[in-house]
Order: sequence, then C-alpha cells, then structure tokens
Amino acid sequence: MSQQSLILMLNLHAEYTMNVMDLMFFFSDICTCRPYLAHAVIECIKCAQRGGNGIVIYFRKEGRALGEVTKYLVYNMRKRQQGGDQASEYFRCTEDVAGVKDTRFQALMPDVLHWLGITRIHKFISMSDMKYDAITQSGIEILERVEIPPELIPADAQVEIAAKVHVGYHGGTSYAVDENKLSETKGREYY
Repeated sequence: MSQQSLILMLNLHAEYTMNVMDLMFFFSDICTCRPYLAHAVIECIKCAQRGGNGIVIYFRKEGRALGEVTKYLVYNMRKRQQGGDQASEYFRCTEDVAGVKDTRFQALMPDVLHWLGITRIHKFISMSDMKYDAITQSGIEILERVEIPPELIPADAQVEIAAKVHVGYHGGTSYAVDENKLSETKGREYY
C-alpha cells in the first residue's frame, strides 16, 4: 500500500443496516449510503483491474454514530413533518430527535490507514469533510476527491445530499447548493 507509484483509490464507509437490508429487500431512497457504497466498490475494482489498489474500508458503526433506532426515528420525523422531507430541515430533525446534529468522532479513523502503510490517496471516494479533514490532518495526502455521480442519487436522497453539501461536504463540480437550492430541495410528502 505504501508503494507511491501505484494509484490508490479509497472509500471509507460507515455501516448502516439499510445497506444490507436495501440490497436484499427495501431499496430505500432516502439516503445515499447504498448507491455510494456500490459506486465505491465498482470504482475500486476498476482501479485494481488497471493495476492500482482499490480499497473499501467498512467501519462497523452507523454513519452519524446516532444508532440505528435513533436514525430510523429521525427518518420518520423527516418524512412526516409538515411539508415533507426538506433539505433545509435535514439537520434540525436530527437535533430534535437526538439532541445533536452528528456524534461522529473521526480523529481515530485514519489509524487503520496508517496501519496499512497508506501515505497518499490518489482518489478519495468520499464527499465527507470530516473524513477528509481527519485523514489529511493525520499526515496522509489526498490528491483528488471523488463525489458520487448525480445520476446515482435516488430522488428522495437529494434532500440529504443538498443539506450535507450546504454545510461543507465536498460537492466538486457536480453539486452547488446555495440558500435557494437548499430551500427548494424536497422529498415526497407522507402525511
């Protein structure tokens, strides 16, 4: 892994029960977890087939470290609030249910990368500002960030991606979210 001449493509994915359940049963369209994981696996395989290294590291913790039950309660609130699921209300719903926007602590996450001898990532398949900051602050160089292609995001997951890009997720050239876009992005209504 520390051989600098080989291209390294990397994705760090946090577990979410819906990843497994979606693939088998539900095909949830409220979040980007499933399509992003599938995209990362495909891109890492392509990189390996070209002679590089493609790595997906799957962390056994739910994405925002809220816990599965809390996450389901947040999803329920988002979908059933007046006006339906809205990007402008994405983080407020989490705060109302969980008391916080996010409980992730990414400072120790790069340890596994150091253990593998990784010093440079050529293509980092993640839009997360928190993962990027933790990795680069630990001394690992990231040359390029790869966002999820817009065509892979389910219609209702546009709410999540707009909210996250608005607060700092890397949108690259594919995503730009200003106040107008944030207030206009809505999912289906269920009430």
